[in-house]
Amino acid sequence: MNRNSSDLKTTVYYDGLCHLCSREIEHYKGMKGSENLLFVDITSMSFDATKEELDPQEIHRNMHVRGKDGELKVGVNAFIAIWKELPSLNFLVPIARFKPINMVLKIFYALFAQVRPLLPRKSCEDSPYCELHQK
Repeated sequence: MNRNSSDLKTTVYYDGLCHLCSREIEHYKGMKGSENLLFVDITSMSFDATKEELDPQEIHRNMHVRGKDGELKVGVNAFIAIWKELPSLNFLVPIARFKPINMVLKIFYALFAQVRPLLPRKSCEDSPYCELHQK
């Protein structure tokens, strides 16, 4: 992915059809530091995973964040990247990085990622990804 100086924000890729995901993103958007985050709804008609150099299937399985340096973070590491940008959540970063806690978080996140597609979804009439969520 080619990034220029105007792209120097941490990019958060989220599932806009997921009620829980959308609520969490709205919470983040209201926090100090959110101006350093670019939120991208992966279920939007304008989103093209391949143009972002992302796997179109994997992006729907796990949370992805691309740091200002272009490095891709997935799952728990994606949340840590978000928390680093939000001053009121910075305290979570060293806790989540602490190896025993990090391992537990990764286990719980993997379980959640398996269950998330089964959670209630928003209306799916305007997204090209509707069929992904109906399987």
